[in-house]
Amino acid sequence: MAHGTHDYVDDPRNRDILINISGTLYPREEAKVSVFDSGYILGDGVWEGLRLHDGVLVFLDRHMKRLYEGAKAIDMDIGLTKAELVARIYETIEANGMHDGVHIRLMVTRGIKATPYQDPRITVTPPTIVIIPEYKTPKASETEAGMRLFTVHVRRGAPDVQDPKLNSHSKLNCITACIQAAKAGADEALMLDPHGFVATCNSTHFFIVRDGEVWTSTGKYCLGGITRQMVIEVARAAGITVREKDFSLTDVYGADEAFVTGTFAGLVPVSEVDGRVLGEDSPAIPGPMVTRLRTLYRAAIEAEVAKGRGQ
Repeated sequence: MAHGTHDYVDDPRNRDILINISGTLYPREEAKVSVFDSGYILGDGVWEGLRLHDGVLVFLDRHMKRLYEGAKAIDMDIGLTKAELVARIYETIEANGMHDGVHIRLMVTRGIKATPYQDPRITVTPPTIVIIPEYKTPKASETEAGMRLFTVHVRRGAPDVQDPKLNSHSKLNCITACIQAAKAGADEALMLDPHGFVATCNSTHFFIVRDGEVWTSTGKYCLGGITRQMVIEVARAAGITVREKDFSLTDVYGADEAFVTGTFAGLVPVSEVDGRVLGEDSPAIPGPMVTRLRTLYRAAIEAEVAKGRGQ
């Protein structure tokens, strides 16, 4: 079992979930895609991770915007309007009788190919749309103890190589980073940008706290994270200074606090980077800034829930 922000409490209900593949529901053990699917052959597609809170998919408009912008960037027509896709997601949730504590993996690939080859023009079906809803609760033992990060040699690339803004199925860059961190005994990889500044983690976004300010990268070399942006917005609205800037590992090692963000686990404290314990001797985990930001972020989720599904 993996450790870190995506470690979850096993839930036996997940054995009986129904998975939606291009409009048809299948029991978990029967849910399959073709070996000729573009996603399987080439990692050709885009995806989103969504959270269901009290019957509402929170920040859904932002997730849909990112998904459709990604599809447009790779010249892929999803084949459904945003409203139609949202309706399909909710239909899948309702077919499973789900209401809360659910994580949804939404995946859209270019479709099935006539033969294994990269050219999109040999795709012979509409896009494959897969919706996997699961009961998932982050493990408190992992998210409260503080993450241990390791800076890897694998860099976040420039947009003219493979644009890191794309939430694509092609994740080998992040996977190799994850492997290196795991081999070093860490929970997740801290990745630098092409210039040596701190960029992001392999599956979450990274922040540090210095002298009452919150710092994160410029965002040029990382995915446009939904939770990342929400944390920035709620912090600034509360009068907290947030700086999106270049900073180095020296700044990280001297930070008072650090944390990562993601749709699944929200805000997770970081206790150690490259063997350096952050903060003063025996620092509190989570620290005061992470605790405050968590409260602000939860309030933003509650506000989304209060809007209902018609957002």
